[in-house]
Amino acid sequence: MRIPYLLGALVLLLTVTTFAQTAPANSPQFKIDTMDKSIDPCTDFYQYACGDWLKTATIPPDQSEWASFIELEERNRDILRGILEKASVDNPNRDAITQKIGDYYSSCMDEATVDKEGIVPLQPELDRVAKVQNKQELIDAVARAYMIGPNPLFVFYSSPDLHDSSKVIGNLDQGGLTLPDRDYYIKDTPQMVQMRKTLTDYITQIFTLKGESGQQAFESAQTILRIETELAKASMDRTLRRDPKTQDHKMARKDADKLAPNFHLERYFHDIDAPSFNNVNVANPDFFKQVNGVIASESLDDLKTYVTWHLLNDAAPYLSQPFVDAHFKMRQALTGQKEQKARWKRCVSYVDRGLGEALGQKYVDLTFGADGKQRMLKMVDALEASLKTDIQDVSWMTPETKHEAELKLEAIKNKIGYPDKWRDYSKLKVERGDFLGNYFRANLFESHRQINKIGKPVDRDEWEMTPPTVNAYYSGAFNEIVFPAGILQPPFFDKSADEAVNYGSIGMVIGHELTHGFDDEGRKYDAQGNLHDWWTPQDAKAFESRASCIANEYGNFTAVDDLKLNGKLTLGENTADNGGARVALMALENTLAADKNSPAAKTLDGYTPEQRFFLGYARVWCEKRQPEYSRMLVSVDPHSPGKYRVDGVVQNMPEFQKAWGCKAGQPMVSQNACRVW
Repeated sequence: MRIPYLLGALVLLLTVTTFAQTAPANSPQFKIDTMDKSIDPCTDFYQYACGDWLKTATIPPDQSEWASFIELEERNRDILRGILEKASVDNPNRDAITQKIGDYYSSCMDEATVDKEGIVPLQPELDRVAKVQNKQELIDAVARAYMIGPNPLFVFYSSPDLHDSSKVIGNLDQGGLTLPDRDYYIKDTPQMVQMRKTLTDYITQIFTLKGESGQQAFESAQTILRIETELAKASMDRTLRRDPKTQDHKMARKDADKLAPNFHLERYFHDIDAPSFNNVNVANPDFFKQVNGVIASESLDDLKTYVTWHLLNDAAPYLSQPFVDAHFKMRQALTGQKEQKARWKRCVSYVDRGLGEALGQKYVDLTFGADGKQRMLKMVDALEASLKTDIQDVSWMTPETKHEAELKLEAIKNKIGYPDKWRDYSKLKVERGDFLGNYFRANLFESHRQINKIGKPVDRDEWEMTPPTVNAYYSGAFNEIVFPAGILQPPFFDKSADEAVNYGSIGMVIGHELTHGFDDEGRKYDAQGNLHDWWTPQDAKAFESRASCIANEYGNFTAVDDLKLNGKLTLGENTADNGGARVALMALENTLAADKNSPAAKTLDGYTPEQRFFLGYARVWCEKRQPEYSRMLVSVDPHSPGKYRVDGVVQNMPEFQKAWGCKAGQPMVSQNACRVW
């Protein structure tokens, strides 16, 4: 289920390997073998820091990109595979968690049974749609689909109330598209036109596999493209949605029903067994008004075809090989990935997705070092102190707003490693040999868990990422930063490396997530996580001016071919990168000043602590991507490519120019440097 209130996640979801390493703490190691020293760091620091890696690295055929993140993900999969293969041995003495993760994995790996059954496991759900007699009954099929997997027509989810973050409220939002973004349907660039053709070919193939004639399948594909194009036209632009105020439309439940009567929302809420509630937030009222007309104008048969498609598309990776192959061919077109991942890799991911905290318990037991949490908390404290100093020192904020910012910073909660309380999966039934059934039941379990939060106090101990995940996030609604165990290892955190490198990598990540609380989106939430304007008008204007500088700067960077980055879409992440690097460096210098005899304060292999900081920062963003994937990410990803996460930041930092002796006029010295924090 999408978690819309996670404002800043560091990367796309990735997972990683162990935390434990051994090396004397007083003997820091400095070894970065990604550098191309023939490049002038003041000309292109990314190329200097990553050049040798870029020369030799290749994208494996089962990946759409290759980076240090993915390398760690691959190693981590091996660890999780070991856990799951051991758990999948049918042993009556297994504990409940081991049984569930083991039997889920076993059912996925039983390829012979999955292929033999073909579409049969999905047939009851398809029959449910086929039996629909009118448009009122259609919402029953939509509700059922939502509970077990896809989101035809729209999305319903729970989240903290925007204006009372102590309580959970239900939210209705736009949805119902197959392609990654509305632009794929409404833009007429050659790439988007071709992608729509690829989509209809894929739909035709899936409906043919379902049993329709070639002509019937072709007509079904045209129907679905037509309906989804109308949904796309009604959808709000992704960039506009960065402002949480655009999605703040709380209304009485009965008024939401009146807003779009053809959705039959009261019936829908009954179907999903939603708890009693009086108010709901409608994130995009115009979407529901417009799609209300689409439901009225489309025939019942065409709407049934549309809902059927979303069931088929969602289930395709869990069905027999022809469905899996067709689904992957569509993915290939979007991402450039050359080969399907090995089945065991996919099965590991499916278990993590469906039983993340059950598998996570086993992962943490096996990998997370006992001292990991304390070492991280110490560094977080150092970064928070630096950000507080930064807020106090900025020249463009009034004392009144600075005070509110400091209160918010002090209130940020830190979650490190794994939850204090694990999720209870006792009510989830996992059956050996029933792969699609396990997928549906896991989704049904999670859907009920999310829906049942509505009207209750917010559980501030809950996590929205699984422990093995190589990522981190800031949540505005919770005013918290979260670091799963997966990210607390090389290249982000290495106990054998000197402090300068660690501050450049994991320190920057901490600073990045903290800064999200004060980026263009996060700044609109207060210390309690409420959507509340705590800025004076003049400070808000000063912020917008500085943020515009970053948006314009990154909007001129070329992502791939002639395609520029969307500076407004990536504004929050770019702001967090720039601010995070600056406060991390400040924290390093404060740490070294407090202990001038620290080995990290010395020059190592000819590199000063500041230079090692920037090298540690750059190396985690060394990456190669397939061009198709780069194109897709420009439309949907709020993060800049690795090159600009490095060069875009350092060219704005006088501290970098001082560390490397860069002169005015060189590429890594911006003539009009941008700075928010």
